[in-house]
Amino acid sequence: MLVVFASGMLSNALLGEPILAPLKNSSQVILATAVWYVIFYTPFDIGYKVSKFLPVKVVCSAMKEIYRCKKVYDGVTHAGKLYPNAYLIMIIIGTLKGNGAGFTKLFERLMRGVWTPTAMEIMQPSFPTKASMVASIIFVLDEKTDLISAPHALVYFGIVIFFVYFKLSSILLGIHDPFVPFENLICALFFGGIWDSLAKLFGRGQIKDEKADAKKTN
Repeated sequence: MLVVFASGMLSNALLGEPILAPLKNSSQVILATAVWYVIFYTPFDIGYKVSKFLPVKVVCSAMKEIYRCKKVYDGVTHAGKLYPNAYLIMIIIGTLKGNGAGFTKLFERLMRGVWTPTAMEIMQPSFPTKASMVASIIFVLDEKTDLISAPHALVYFGIVIFFVYFKLSSILLGIHDPFVPFENLICALFFGGIWDSLAKLFGRGQIKDEKADAKKTN
């Protein structure tokens, strides 16, 4: 339950609302429990094998991404009602709503007796976290500014397509994080990457010159 309802629990904790409020919907709790039982305890792992069957996996993944977009939008709008001018809070809550399970993996593994302090979502965000943050920013710009002139329905549909397309790309094509090339470019230009490379290059050249001079002297 900690992983299934992590988005709502984390968001409520940050917004000062009841942390266990996501568990008040009994039908969702029963459904989550039933799915958990089918995946882990059906004979011969039938539930797990069916979920890993490619057509079933594709359909379930697409539905999950559609629901992720809804959760991101709900998080942004809910935070916007509480803090109308706090854009950063809206983005944070929207991101947590979109991939709250990623931020609770550390605690979930700790409860199972597996301590992985290096696998922190804040330090090494996964693609769902990055995509949820981008979607939150777009929703904030759409709701609170005039920078996006397209109709809201079109913006929402575009984000759904974005989520579904890259999720299916990771399953079918092996493209797990399309943000990596842009991150590498930004790091190289604005966060010292290119200057570090140049410093290493000139440093190696200087070392080679010193070695050559030493050989000539000897």
